[in-house]
Amino acid sequence: MKIGKATIPHTAICTSDEHTIVVRGEDLCKDLIGRISFTDYFHLLLTGRRPDAAASAVLDATLVAIAEHGFVPSVQAARMTYAAAPDAMQGAVAAGLLGCGSVILGAAETAGKLFVEIRDTAPAHADDIDAAALAVLKRYAAQGTPIPGYGHPLHKDRDPRVARLFEVARECGASLAYVDIAEAVEKQIPAVLGKALKLNVSAAIPAVLLGAGFPVQALRGVPLLARTAGLIAHLYEEFHQPSGFALSYQATRELRYDGAVPAGYGVSAA
Repeated sequence: MKIGKATIPHTAICTSDEHTIVVRGEDLCKDLIGRISFTDYFHLLLTGRRPDAAASAVLDATLVAIAEHGFVPSVQAARMTYAAAPDAMQGAVAAGLLGCGSVILGAAETAGKLFVEIRDTAPAHADDIDAAALAVLKRYAAQGTPIPGYGHPLHKDRDPRVARLFEVARECGASLAYVDIAEAVEKQIPAVLGKALKLNVSAAIPAVLLGAGFPVQALRGVPLLARTAGLIAHLYEEFHQPSGFALSYQATRELRYDGAVPAGYGVSAA
């Protein structure tokens, strides 16, 4: 990824004067507040245009699908941070988001890049998506690269959120081109890995979003935005029903020290 070297900062997102706040060319107070949903506003902020009906429906569905996922490590980090510093909710939210990467929440972005790579490979295989998927998966296997968005520790069949997100995409008329690619990957995985791995939500999210015109470079932002809402809910619950110190206690209760100790350590003084 290249970062530009401009010496003068530019933005097309927001400006203001004494009387008006402008966001993406629209008057915040006259055109947006009370007139646009937060989902559509996020799309406008990101892309500079309001979403069409399909993009709005798909984006909203993905945000709902990924906002909450139980006591995953990022949530535990947030709750324990809040328990230690209840005066700084922002720090606890940040702690939770900092724990989001290739294993938790980041797979949607990498799965999206996989789908785009297969799309770009398809013309070399006479637009045969199955052949393109197989070729790309073989490259991944040769490089030892995990296949993002497939397999789930609990949902051995397909993650139940997959079918619903695909259904939303069909109902609202979004393009299913990337859904077809996601399905092709699932079909070809056994030939490459020797075992079946089913679609999970981290593959379904980019499949429907890319079909609705969402930019691949911003895919990781969708689960991050959604999970922020979930973290705030957990921290509100933490305030009323604390679990942060209990989580810490349960971890230390099972802790076993296996490092070196100085001579005489653990010997009671006479």
